[in-house]
Amino acid sequence: MITPLRSTATALSLVAALAGTTAVTVAPSAALAVPAGGYGDLVEELSPAVVFIEVTEKAQDAQSLADALPPGFPREELERRFGPMFQNQPDAAPQQALGSGFIISKDGYIVTNNHVVDGADTVKVKLNNEKEYDAKVIGVDPLTDIALIKIDTGADLPTVPWGDSDSVRAGDEAVAIGNPFGLGGTVTSGIVSAVSRDIHSGPYDDYIQTDAAINKGNSGGPLFNADGQVIGVNTMIFSPGGGSVGIGFAVPSDLVQKVVADLQDDGTIARGWLGVQIKPMTDEIASVLGYDAPKGAVIEDVSADSPAAKAGLEDGDIILSFGDKDIKDVGSLTRAVADVTPGTDTKAVVLRRGKEMTIDVTVGDLAKKDA
Repeated sequence: MITPLRSTATALSLVAALAGTTAVTVAPSAALAVPAGGYGDLVEELSPAVVFIEVTEKAQDAQSLADALPPGFPREELERRFGPMFQNQPDAAPQQALGSGFIISKDGYIVTNNHVVDGADTVKVKLNNEKEYDAKVIGVDPLTDIALIKIDTGADLPTVPWGDSDSVRAGDEAVAIGNPFGLGGTVTSGIVSAVSRDIHSGPYDDYIQTDAAINKGNSGGPLFNADGQVIGVNTMIFSPGGGSVGIGFAVPSDLVQKVVADLQDDGTIARGWLGVQIKPMTDEIASVLGYDAPKGAVIEDVSADSPAAKAGLEDGDIILSFGDKDIKDVGSLTRAVADVTPGTDTKAVVLRRGKEMTIDVTVGDLAKKDA
């Protein structure tokens, strides 16, 4: 079961009380192996920029039990005999949830997960020094599960540096700092188990998988490399029972930086749109074309009046590259198109009836495609 990492606070009174626990741990190190004596220096350097997030969600309006009765049910008789049972129930108490985040600018911009702040009535951020601030949600992107929030403290804040997730390899070291189950300042370490992992959670799946222990409440927290750079944002785990079994997933930092820059600009995301339905190349087609393995994305259908139709793309075309990106599969085309600023002229290399050709495409705006 794939599980988001936000932790509900109401069932965690004990651990919530411990949420302010001071972090132990680490300052940037260039070593590729575990430093002698552990990660203590590295964590000491990084943990002040990792924050604990507490969200209060609006309570749902209570309904009468009678409102749930099916049509034709003898409601009046039951209310006459069992009136109190069908009166409005007390309003539910506001729900609280816990998550993590990290500071990316001295003036208080913080990265976390969309599912941490989704539906929030209030968002509070607690720093490593136990000080607490109200946060404003600047913008969210449900498709990548990234959110940008901001606090104002009147002073410069510690930050963490971004790393290059494209250079991350399976086997590299990984360190996570976060707020699992309300235990703020928790540090775990492991390795990168896999990269470019597609777990079918959305159109932009390209996760870093790690065996560093992450749990509910780690949502939105940073995944660091051995140099103390953020290579990913912890967002979900595979867990049959709800706890860590060593299979966690982080949104790669290269993608996060693009989303955050867009959100910081105006609070919204601008994504490119092509207007095609696509499918993977089959092994049979790859063999006929003389490829060692399938590659590219096969166009199944071109939407009318779409950027693809206006550019002259056709059903059956195989897109091999888009802009400066080689297209290995369906997912890589989706991400490549989304990365292009709407209105940009982009070159697509396609294979049509056995011949390669380059087609100029003016990418559309995904947000306006149905307008």
